[in-house]
Amino acid sequence: MLRTFSGAAFRRQFTRRGFDDYPGILASVRDIIADVRKNGDRAVLAYTETFDKTTLTALQVSEEEFALAEAAVEPAVRESLARAAANIASFHKKQLRNSWLEHYEDGVVLGQRVTPVDRAGVYVPGGGAAYPSSVLMTVIPARVAGVRDVILVTPPRPDGSINPYTLVAANIAGADAVYKCGGAQAVAALAYGTETIPAADKIVGPGNLFVTLAKREVSGVVGIDMLAGPSEVLVLADDSARADFVAADLLSQAEHDPLAAAYCITTSQRLAEELVAELTKQCTALDRCDVAQKSLQNQGALVLVDSLDEGLEIVNILAPEHLELHLTEPWAVLEKIRNAGAIFVGAYTPEPVGDYWAGPSHVLPTSGAGRFSSPLSVDDFIKKSSVICYPPEALLHSAAEIESLARIEGLTAHGRAVKIRREHLEKQNINPDS
Repeated sequence: MLRTFSGAAFRRQFTRRGFDDYPGILASVRDIIADVRKNGDRAVLAYTETFDKTTLTALQVSEEEFALAEAAVEPAVRESLARAAANIASFHKKQLRNSWLEHYEDGVVLGQRVTPVDRAGVYVPGGGAAYPSSVLMTVIPARVAGVRDVILVTPPRPDGSINPYTLVAANIAGADAVYKCGGAQAVAALAYGTETIPAADKIVGPGNLFVTLAKREVSGVVGIDMLAGPSEVLVLADDSARADFVAADLLSQAEHDPLAAAYCITTSQRLAEELVAELTKQCTALDRCDVAQKSLQNQGALVLVDSLDEGLEIVNILAPEHLELHLTEPWAVLEKIRNAGAIFVGAYTPEPVGDYWAGPSHVLPTSGAGRFSSPLSVDDFIKKSSVICYPPEALLHSAAEIESLARIEGLTAHGRAVKIRREHLEKQNINPDS
C-alpha cells in the first residue's frame, strides 16, 4: 500500500505537483472570475446551479435557517464546538500585538500602529460534507484580531441548504453573515463584491484546487492567507513507535483526498515491516477506505533512514503541513525542526487533536510552503502602519544626509522636499543641536 524508499532514493525521486501543472483548470478559473466580476450575483447563482446542482433564490443564509440549524444540532455537539471555540480563542489571544510609539531625546517619534482589516472573507468547504471545525479555526482568529466584519462563504447542499453544524459553528464563532456559494465563484465574489456579497479585504480558508487557483488570481486585488495544496502528514518514528498508532495517523490524513499525502520516515526496520500489514488491516474498517488507498498508493511513502538526523534532513526539505514525532525523546529533536506547519510532539498527540481541539488554527501551509510561511493566525487579519514624526530641529540635523541620498538616486524632487524645509529653517535661525 505504501511505496518504500531509502532516504537517499526518496530525496532523488520525490516531487510535488505545482499549481502551474493544471492549465485547463486555471483557464476555467479565470473565466469564472471574469464572469463574476462582470455579472455579480447572476453569475454566482448560475455557477452554483452548475456545480452544486441547486437553484437558489437567495445567496445569504436567513435568520430562519440559522434557527432551524440550532434546533437540529444535538446539545452535546454544540457544547463540544463551544469548548473547542474557547480553546481556539484562548490560544489566539496570546498572539495579539500592541501598537507602540517611542519618543527620542531629539524629539523624533517613531512607532507602529497595529490595526485589523475592515472585512475578512472566510471560505469553508461544504456541499456534501460539513467542516464546522474549519469555521471555528478561521472566524475566531479574525474576531480575536478585531476585524469589524467577518463573512463566510460555503457551498450549499443539493437541496439549497447549508449543513446545520456549519451554521451553528458560525454562530458560535461570531460570523456576521453566511453566503451559499463555493468554488472560484465564491472567491471572485469576495474579491470584487456582488450585489449581495460585499468585497473583503482579506480572503482566508482552505478549499479545493479551483478555490486555491482563484485565490492566487485575485491576490493583490485582495489579501489572501496562503495557497493551500492537498493535505499532508509526516510521521517521524524510531523503534519505540507503535505500528497501529502510526497507521491510524497516516490513514486519518489519507482519507481526506486521493491527492492527500501521508509519509512515514523511520529508523526502525521492525516498524516498517509491521506498518504495511497494519495499514491494510485498519483501512478495511474505514468508510473512505477507497480514498485512503488511492492516497497511500499514489502519494504515500515509507522511508527507511539510517539515523534520526537523516530523517530530520528530509523533514526540513519537505516542510510538511503536519509533523508527528513518534520518538523516545521527541522534545530532544524539536530545535532541529526548521520547517513544518504544525508539530505534534509525542505518540499521544495525534493530528486530529490539532484539527479539532487544541487551539492553534488547523489552516496550515502545505506543499512545502512551511519553508517560508506560517499557520493562519491573528497576524493574517492585521496590518501595521509605520508612524514617523520629526520636529524641525531633528529634520534640520539630518537634512544634508537625506538630500545626499536622494541625489545619488537621481530623485531630485525627493531631495527638494527636504531642502525647501531646511532652507526655511535656516532662515529662521533654528539650531539643529538645540
